[in-house]
Amino acid sequence: MQENLVIVESPAKAKTIEKFLGKGYTVTSCMGHIRDLEKKDFGIDLEKNYQPKYVVTPDKKKIVAELKKMAKGAETVWLASDEDREGEAIAWHLKEVLKLDPKNTKRIVFHEITKEAIQRAIENPRSIDDNLVNAQQARRVLDRIVGFEVSPVLWKKVKPALSAGRVQSVAVRLIVEREREIINFKSETWYRVTGTFLAKDENGNPAELKAELNKRFPTKKEAFAFLEKCQSAEFSIADVVKKPAKRSPAPPFTTSTLQQEASRKLSFSVAQTMSVAQRLYESGKITYMRTDSVNLSGLAINTTKQKIIELHGEDYVKIRKFSSKSKGAQEAHEAIRPTYMSNETVSGSAQEQRLYELIWKRTIASQMADAKLEKTTVSISVSTAPEIFTVSGEVIIFDGFLKVYMESTDDENGTAPAGQEIIPPLKVKDVLRMSSILATQRFSQRPPRYTEASLVKKLEELGIGRPSTFAPTITTIQNRNYVVKEDRPGLERNFEIVTLKSNKISEKTKTEITGAEKSKLFPTDIGMVVNDFLMENFEQIMDYNFTASVEKEFDDIAEGEKVWNEMIDKFYQPFHGQVENVLKNSERSKGERILGKDPKTGKQVSVKIGRYGPVAQLGEASSEDNDEKPQFASLRTGQHLETITLEDTLELFKLPRDLGEYENKKVTVSIGRFGPYIRHDNKFVSLGKEDDPFTVELDRAVELIETKREKDRKAVIKTFDEEPELTVLNGRWGPYISFKKKNYKIPKKVKAEELSLEDCKKIIDTAPEPKTKRGRKKK
Repeated sequence: MQENLVIVESPAKAKTIEKFLGKGYTVTSCMGHIRDLEKKDFGIDLEKNYQPKYVVTPDKKKIVAELKKMAKGAETVWLASDEDREGEAIAWHLKEVLKLDPKNTKRIVFHEITKEAIQRAIENPRSIDDNLVNAQQARRVLDRIVGFEVSPVLWKKVKPALSAGRVQSVAVRLIVEREREIINFKSETWYRVTGTFLAKDENGNPAELKAELNKRFPTKKEAFAFLEKCQSAEFSIADVVKKPAKRSPAPPFTTSTLQQEASRKLSFSVAQTMSVAQRLYESGKITYMRTDSVNLSGLAINTTKQKIIELHGEDYVKIRKFSSKSKGAQEAHEAIRPTYMSNETVSGSAQEQRLYELIWKRTIASQMADAKLEKTTVSISVSTAPEIFTVSGEVIIFDGFLKVYMESTDDENGTAPAGQEIIPPLKVKDVLRMSSILATQRFSQRPPRYTEASLVKKLEELGIGRPSTFAPTITTIQNRNYVVKEDRPGLERNFEIVTLKSNKISEKTKTEITGAEKSKLFPTDIGMVVNDFLMENFEQIMDYNFTASVEKEFDDIAEGEKVWNEMIDKFYQPFHGQVENVLKNSERSKGERILGKDPKTGKQVSVKIGRYGPVAQLGEASSEDNDEKPQFASLRTGQHLETITLEDTLELFKLPRDLGEYENKKVTVSIGRFGPYIRHDNKFVSLGKEDDPFTVELDRAVELIETKREKDRKAVIKTFDEEPELTVLNGRWGPYISFKKKNYKIPKKVKAEELSLEDCKKIIDTAPEPKTKRGRKKK
């Protein structure tokens, strides 16, 4: 009989802990949650106070059987899952499923995987915290209720196979509302005036000084008039103000700030950051990565202080104790930091090393001295006008924490500069020589689209979600195709510059690219339609304050201040009635937008969500007075229901285009469910990304047809005259047999080209349950 069995969530974590515990301890993994709510019949017993109906998931049955066997033969079972609510729930499920005896079952928690932390946890075990389990259970039950009640409504009223979620739907709402702000945004223009002046540096050499006027002109006429005044003006120093300034470091990382900074500095997605951080934690390199605390332990502060003194000296130390400001801060009790501050770098993948370095630098910087600066502001008067030019500059007197780290912002997408303009020594009344003055046309900026990082920041500000939910929320809304993350090219825009140089005023027009987007979140058409339907019919679950207040109620349950099923009942009774009412009384929603009439036929032109996505419609649905069926055309990539114009929509009905004949058979081009394609001899060939279905010609179509034929020829390894339906093909994952619309894998050791018909039939007869060409198992 083994003395001690320690159960954790992952093999990597088990491997690290086993090194610290030594003999007498067996450490194994349950691979996360071992059971979940039933997928059929709601998974919740509404008649029995919302009791969840849990089942062991099919992929965990073998693991559970093994764990039962190991637990039976152990003197003591230690449940060492993570210290947050999810971890507590995993421990509780293990206790229930494995039928563990409370007398020899102990719960241990730690927020870092070090020898000291593990030994301290073993010395201080506790029982499972039912309040934390109930808080996790309440979240799971509430999310199941919202998903299972609202999703069927969407199937009937919007489109089949849609789904809704409590936090996810609110996240989509944020992105949709921002998109509409951008669509409705009207840019304003003005003229920004900058001047380049010549002064003398401390050695008497000419030095340039670039300054900006303290006024913006709304029209070119006014900007031109100001430059005319400057032709005869004298420019002199009106004021020189020097002030001390300081910059302070950011607190150590929480889950959300780590996700934001890794996105800005390392270009990591939110999910990628959490995956890499999980590996670092499980290998004992950082503390627990799901936390909203900025606190550091006394030991961490002391070891950080020692490292700063070692690297930079005592002048660079300033001990700080940070406190959380986010709504409902909870979960783990310390910020994300390296487990050993003495380790500036770690082994591992390139991603792990880069993220670790970011965490190490942020932690070190948080306990370093402020940066001391001197800020100088110079005012330059214009003798012929009341406006003044100003220029600001900073000189770093003491770099402090800037020696190690500077936090980025969403606007910069990089490291902030430590200083601005370098200003030569100047005195009041010094006369400057004007080199040039430019009045440049500028435009007001539309609101920025969300990145994954800025969306996490917004969700945290609103109190929506918790450290463990940010990454899954953002992944889910993209997987459901309500939101896409992508790059989009900018548009060319003209702007005017009026220049005064050598006492002459000149004008010219330049072009620039504006509005280019990189890794931004865009709502899809179906995302916008679903959002509108939910906003109209389920205002409560779409309300930001409601979603935040629910999170607060989960926190109250975790503190033992609320009973979880009473909280669920208070929500469910009115909500279920609302669902019944919407099913009975609400109209179907297709997001239809009527654009006008076709000038040629007089038929109505509209766009809406169709069976396979956004479509344009020419004509109205057939009725008693009108038996003519309407025409439909798929929208092109980059076209959207809310922004497409009547003219662009009418262009879509010019397809299919007849390109001519090839091999005495017609060649046409059109757009279908899967994009633009060429049709020839009842066969379909996709257009390339660079091909436009409205301009592609017959020569290019023939080239694509022949390329596809060549590819198909290479794909066929063998055919059999006596069994025409059976072919041996070369696929993406290697050779396989296709027979009666089903695919069969060929064993690796078998040479596909040497197979006989009998060999193929033998493989088919002995094969496991086959898959259809769509990849689904045969029922």
